[in-house]
Amino acid sequence: MNLAEVRRILDRRWDEELVPLLADYVKVPAKSPAFDASWAAHGHLQQVVQSAHAWAAAQRIAGMRLEIVTLHGRTPCIFFDVPATCGLGNARSVLFYGHLDKQPEMEGWREGFGPWTPVVADGKLYGRGAADDGYAIYAALSIVAALDAQGVARPRCVGLIETCEESGSPDLPAYLDLLAPRFGDVALVAGLDSGCGNYEQLWVTTSLRGLVGGTLTVEVLSEGVHSGNASGLVPSSMRIARQLLNRIDDPATGRVLDPIFHAEIPAERLAQARAAGEILGEQVWKQFPWIGCSHGEGSPAHAMPTTTDPVEGILARTWRPALSVTGAAGFPSIDSAGNVLRPKTTFKLSLRLPPTVDGEAATKRLKQLLESDPPYGARVTFDADWGATGWNAPETAPWLARAADEASKMAFGKPAAWMGEGGTIPFMNMLAAKFPHAQFLTTGVLGPRSNAHGPNEFLHIDCAKKLSAAVAAIVAQVPA
Repeated sequence: MNLAEVRRILDRRWDEELVPLLADYVKVPAKSPAFDASWAAHGHLQQVVQSAHAWAAAQRIAGMRLEIVTLHGRTPCIFFDVPATCGLGNARSVLFYGHLDKQPEMEGWREGFGPWTPVVADGKLYGRGAADDGYAIYAALSIVAALDAQGVARPRCVGLIETCEESGSPDLPAYLDLLAPRFGDVALVAGLDSGCGNYEQLWVTTSLRGLVGGTLTVEVLSEGVHSGNASGLVPSSMRIARQLLNRIDDPATGRVLDPIFHAEIPAERLAQARAAGEILGEQVWKQFPWIGCSHGEGSPAHAMPTTTDPVEGILARTWRPALSVTGAAGFPSIDSAGNVLRPKTTFKLSLRLPPTVDGEAATKRLKQLLESDPPYGARVTFDADWGATGWNAPETAPWLARAADEASKMAFGKPAAWMGEGGTIPFMNMLAAKFPHAQFLTTGVLGPRSNAHGPNEFLHIDCAKKLSAAVAAIVAQVPA
């Protein structure tokens, strides 16, 4: 296989075709249904699906079957099926996965930038969704086309591109039940929705954390009252909420307390974390936009991270639980806050779980811890809206380990690296359950400062080009 020529084909496609297409995609506020209850009426998800389908249909890929599949009342998806080449059988297949729905806007974008305003600067395409992961369908079919243009033997390639991943993929099981019989014997799942430790080599994701999400509400009064009259007698709903959160984690260290939320870290994952720590060093924690951080100068005690040890940092964000408060209600704005004791406090909670912790059991335990024996007899409710078990990759087959390393060296000039990711991608467990004998190439372009879901999210264009070439090389090595 002439990877150099495949790389030239893909580079040209990215420069001339894919970057402009993704810039148009950024413009569409195709928010996931969890963030747009009227998604069907607004039509943005349908728009990005139809645009991707129209582009795919225009590709000259021999024998490709392509369709938009829509089950009643569910978000649409795209399915494609491309037969094997050079006499390889069609029984075994490579399954490409991606999604076209997006996270909401988020505040804090730099001047001149915005979630729906595509900007190309410093080799990056800024805007919501291009890297997470609207590029997937465009990269996947470009990979197939580039291999075919060079006459490289490749297996059958099928693809499923959904539009509710950012909502936890609630519609994916129904589509998997419908379409899985058409996928064949899936030998490799190529999921392009993950991250990378740097932009200098291929990163393969080995695990993903689970998640319990929900809303904690503490109610003390039926309405607000004068704080001068009531404070000292009526307990603050904020103070009660604070006490309840202290049941979950240590306020001084952030360590989650209950053993049910913890899991033993497998030896293979510890070894991979050590190797990744050697590669990344201080970048493990320097990648974040700290305020007032010494970045390790002088005593580590002056730095803001919970740890400045690279290996411990990797394990903290991939194999250990962590609680975050991601939203709040019941608080007036600063300019309208009077001397009133608020009747209730509401927090949006996000509890990340180690990959092997059962999400349903963790959800039940979190609800129990928060609601039992409420201080002062306050009314406390925890309404769970998300309980997802994480994912731990199956043992890597020797052919995939070898192919990933060779592909990374050819495309990036450095060997592949393997590391867990701290986010939650519910579809990974769904795919693992549906295809128990498949290998997983879970990778992506969400590297340092790419800020998925946040302000100033970007796609690193050069990394996307090299990643495409590396994935192409791996697909060509899938055993027949």
